[in-house]
Amino acid sequence: MKKLLLLLAAAFALQTIQAQQKEGTITYERKINMWKRITDEEMRARIPEYRTSKHILYFSDSVSLYKLIPEDDAPDPFAGGGGGGRFVMRMGGADGGDLYKNFASATSIQANEMGGRNFLITDTIRKAPWKITGETKQILGLNCRKATRKVAAPVMVNRTMNFSRNQNTDTTIKTAAPREIEVVAWFAENMPAPVGPDVYGQLPGVIMGLDIDNGSMVYTATDVKKTVDIKDLKEPKKGKKVTQEEYRKMMMGLMQNQGGGMMRMGGPGM
Repeated sequence: MKKLLLLLAAAFALQTIQAQQKEGTITYERKINMWKRITDEEMRARIPEYRTSKHILYFSDSVSLYKLIPEDDAPDPFAGGGGGGRFVMRMGGADGGDLYKNFASATSIQANEMGGRNFLITDTIRKAPWKITGETKQILGLNCRKATRKVAAPVMVNRTMNFSRNQNTDTTIKTAAPREIEVVAWFAENMPAPVGPDVYGQLPGVIMGLDIDNGSMVYTATDVKKTVDIKDLKEPKKGKKVTQEEYRKMMMGLMQNQGGGMMRMGGPGM
């Protein structure tokens, strides 16, 4: 009887391991609440309350590639409608180019384009201090467990230049005060890969849902496939390799040379 029980336990363990998904393809919808930190009604009237985009994550048990799904016909909510010259620059996997992660070497590569040049921004994948809770819910039929962490909000740097017929006025650069925000993740227990949307991951399962700063930015998995094409996991090679700090300095320089803009710098980590 004891041997039978051991055989049954071993068979169950093997079945559980086989049922676990260590590679796949996930499609996400990202929804940003544009009004979350804008109280001016006139400004709200010029932009939609929410900005949505589609993203895709290819992953195996050792590497992942996250990228934006382009919507060529989608209107730009920030185009036109302004009384002065203004440009916008953003950093991050979602708004930049492809984001590649190699978990064996604990490194990431962000492919970005700036000023007509291609860059490969290299960084280290750092351990994330998630707190895993006992709360669970179903996402796309998968049992997901809740995890939370506190992160520093991205530093917002704003600078604008207003143009008139006879003169232009360059305002001073303003940096928003640093603050801490909460990130809530829901990861699939039967998909033991440390991946997720954008820079987020380092959990014992694939992140299927993510809520940043109480609804300011929400990622939701809309489709899951159990396979991935190896050609979709290629490391970006086109561009000059730079560090995060080197890239930030170049962006600041470009912003100042252009005369103004808004830039999101930094991020909550990986």
